[in-house]
Amino acid sequence: MNTPDRNREMLALMQNLPKGTPLLLHSCCGPCSSRCLETLKETFAVTVLYYNPNITDPAEYEKRKGEQIRFLKETYWADFLDCDYTPAEFFAAAKGLEGEREGGARCYECYKLRLEYTARTAKERGFGWFCSTLSVSPHKNSVWLNELGQSLSAKYGVKWLPNDFKKQNGYLRSVELAKEHNLYRQNYCGCVFSDWTKNPPPNKEQ
Repeated sequence: MNTPDRNREMLALMQNLPKGTPLLLHSCCGPCSSRCLETLKETFAVTVLYYNPNITDPAEYEKRKGEQIRFLKETYWADFLDCDYTPAEFFAAAKGLEGEREGGARCYECYKLRLEYTARTAKERGFGWFCSTLSVSPHKNSVWLNELGQSLSAKYGVKWLPNDFKKQNGYLRSVELAKEHNLYRQNYCGCVFSDWTKNPPPNKEQ
């Protein structure tokens, strides 16, 4: 069964939208947001939502948030929307799944937690569209992300922008942009249960 090309679908949708269409973009960090914003800013008026309770070390959380804010100040590619730091919400979502393999059921619940918060916030603040930077990473399952996004779109009445930002060398471009802006690049997702060196995700593009 062929997987739909969500990147191509996204680009086709963008061609038919008026410039300046409001979109709420969940961002996991500055480096991952860079490539996504470079693409999205051509059509959307983007607001970056920094909701990442999965980053369970407070110092790490603040460092990544600071880099995200700095990147946006340097580029003017999007506005920034902060929220409370609530790791307890992540631990509640991950309860019983602490020992799961990286890329498995715990990660699915983490995607769902962050995307649902984004969809709900988009609804409350009047955004017509929402999406996430997560698919730019080769460690993230874009099939799951798009399935969740479409389900939450129906639940909250906000349009999900289908995406797979890693396509067309998207991940490599994010690395280039991070170097250009001297952004801090972390080597794990932030979750205390994650260790990609000992427990790597499946080595395939999803």
